[in-house]
Amino acid sequence: MWPVIWTAARTYAPYITFPVAFVVGAVGYHLEWFIRGDPPQAVEEKSIVEQREERKLKELTGKDLTQVTSLKEKLEFAPKAVLNRNRPEKS
Repeated sequence: MWPVIWTAARTYAPYITFPVAFVVGAVGYHLEWFIRGDPPQAVEEKSIVEQREERKLKELTGKDLTQVTSLKEKLEFAPKAVLNRNRPEKS
């Protein structure tokens, strides 16, 4: 009798194991959420561009925007042009 049972089990294994695996998976899924609690709601995150804009606005809030450095002061610290490196300095 055992050879007949083993042959039937081998022949019909996919038809038996799929429903069993489906039921075990569904029970495990629901049991996990029962133990953990409700799934957290998805929170919309701000994009990188929006975060950057907010950070820049926060940096500007405490500053006086009318006080700007002059262009002459900025040009002092500008590096010399690449083509002028080998030319002698004019005194």
